[in-house]
Amino acid sequence: MRVPKKADTTPAPRRRTPKPKRAARSRRVVHLLLIVVALLVAVDALVGDRGLLAMLRARREGDELSATIARQRAENARLRDEARRLNDDPAAIEEVARRELGLIKPGERVFIVKDIPPPAKQ
Repeated sequence: MRVPKKADTTPAPRRRTPKPKRAARSRRVVHLLLIVVALLVAVDALVGDRGLLAMLRARREGDELSATIARQRAENARLRDEARRLNDDPAAIEEVARRELGLIKPGERVFIVKDIPPPAKQ
């Protein structure tokens, strides 16, 4: 029979969980700081003065201004055509005189009908 030794009767020492080393802790802090900085940069890229939202707003305003310019160019072309007609075409002058000034030719008769609404001006 074997006799247990004194060392065998003592319980096995518990292993302690190793404490995080200073280098691992500082590495975690650095990673956390990098994540925070990356988040700040991303937020600034979205809502900053030159961010995505400002760029989209500027693009929308640019599109609106382009549409306004196109409308103004069309209006200018129409007015140029009307001015050319008034300078060159006597019938156009007569039309404006009848419509806006209410003039009539000698010998014409004017009938005023009250039930009909006046024609829409162009």
